[in-house]
Formats: sequence, structure tokens, C-alpha cells
Amino acid sequence: MFTGLLQTPIKKFKRFVVTRSAFFLPVEEQLAIERRHRGKEQFEKLQRADYCIASYGNSGRTWFRVMLSRYYTRKYALEDPGLLNFDNFHRRNPKVPTIFITHDNFIKDYSGNVDSKADFYGTKTLLLVRNPADVSVSQYFQWQHRMKLHKVSLNRFPPRGTEVTAFEFVMRPESGIPKVIDFLNVWAKDIDKLKPFQFLRYEDLRADTAGQLRRALEFLGEFPSAEDLIDAVDYGSIDNMRAIEANAGGWFRGGRLTPGDKSNPDSYKVRRAKVGGWRDYFNDTEVAEIEALISAKLAPIFGYQSG
Repeated sequence: MFTGLLQTPIKKFKRFVVTRSAFFLPVEEQLAIERRHRGKEQFEKLQRADYCIASYGNSGRTWFRVMLSRYYTRKYALEDPGLLNFDNFHRRNPKVPTIFITHDNFIKDYSGNVDSKADFYGTKTLLLVRNPADVSVSQYFQWQHRMKLHKVSLNRFPPRGTEVTAFEFVMRPESGIPKVIDFLNVWAKDIDKLKPFQFLRYEDLRADTAGQLRRALEFLGEFPSAEDLIDAVDYGSIDNMRAIEANAGGWFRGGRLTPGDKSNPDSYKVRRAKVGGWRDYFNDTEVAEIEALISAKLAPIFGYQSG
């Protein structure tokens, strides 16, 4: 247990040493070195994991992760384990698998596998997906209100304070819908090589939370009872998630469920959780342009084409 508690500060210290040793290089080269180092850390975890859960940022991962954490905590009688994070539950009870949870931002920077998911071929992987427009709008508000300054640079978002409208942001190739589409298309191209593999749509999880959670848990080797599912779904309800966040994250430590500004609803991690809510921020012309982009460029297997 003590070893587990030391892992995060040691990892951060190593990353600090690597990045500080490159302080004399141009900023973009410093960031590239950090991205490769992060990729190496994540690649090594991927090799050790029993399962992987991958998703683009702001695809509903925190909600899904809270429900999984609740399920494993209750099923295996874990005492205050926090949020499921790689092997922290497994160390408490070996019956819980080691699950690598990633936004898949950096592994390709280390491995060089930019146009394939070859790094994941040997790992049982569940991919959580969401409509790229909803993802990008959610990232717009995270960039404005929650994202740390260093992450802004590392993820190639516009500098904080830049005058960027919501439409300009979501259409921006470096950080908007085009980038989400590129991410999903690489996964789609390699689906036949990713076995066992399953993708789970955020929209389906909202429409039938218990049924889709059961499907995901069965993929992860579990056989949840109806009572297990009801408890996990209730715990992951929007009202309860918002209550946890308003209480500075409750027992989910680490800042993942804390608002940037308690007085600003848009600074909360659990902001709206509305399927198709992206349309509320754009006029008819902009909506049509966004829908046309997704229909033309995104692999149809995910089911987000309009019409």
C-alpha cells in the first residue's frame, strides 16, 4: 500500500527532472520531450494492464469511472479506495483487475504509431466515444474555466485569454472537432485488429445506463447483479455527481471532481451532461456546418452522421 502511495510523487518527480533538463531548448521542443516522456509512462502501464479504457477527453469518462469505482468498491468490500486508477483497487483486492484508463494523448509520441493502434493490439480495450461536437463544446468550457495553464500548452490549445468564440474553437483543427474526428478514425480503422475490443457510446450509456454498464462490466470480466447495477447507477446520477463536486470531490481525491469556481456552473466538471447539448451554443448556419463536417469526415461505424 505504501509503495502505491509513493508512485504518483515519484512519477511527477521523474517528469520534472526530464522536463527541467531541457529548459534551454525552444518551448515546442520542451513540450515534445515531455509528451514523449508521458507517452513512455503510459506505454509501460498499458503493457502491464489487464484491461484498457480509452476515450478522447470530455467523453463522459469521469461519470463512467465513478460508476465503475462504486461497483468495485461495493462488490469487493473495499474501504475508501478513492477513484479507480490503474492498480489501486487491485492492490487492495487482487480479484479487481488492473485497468489502465487513458485519453490516449501521448503514447503515440513515444511509440511513433501515429496512424494505427498497434500499441493496443495486445490489450483488451474498451473505447468510450461521444459525439465530437458535444466533446468539443465541453472542452471549450474546460479550456476556459478548468484547464491548467501547462496543459493548455501541452495539448496545443489556444493560449489562455485568447479571444476565441465557441464556433472558432470547435472548428479549430488543433483542438476542436477535426482533432476528435482524427482520433476516432484511427480507432475505427484498426477495429478488426483490436481483439477483444468493444466501444461504448456515451449517448447509449445515458439512454440505458444500467444495460450499457452491464455490457461494459461483462467485457471487463464481471457478472454484475441487478442490485450492483442499480447502486452504481444511482451513485453516478447527475445530482449525486454534482453534490460530490460541490463538496470538493468527496472521497474522489486528486481534483478530478472539483469546480474551477463554485459560483460559475460552467467551471464544474459535471456541467450539463446533455446529449446533443452542443446545438444550444450555435446558430442554424453553424449547426449545419458542424453536422456536415462530422457526416463527411467521421467513420460511420460510430453512428454520428446527421440525417
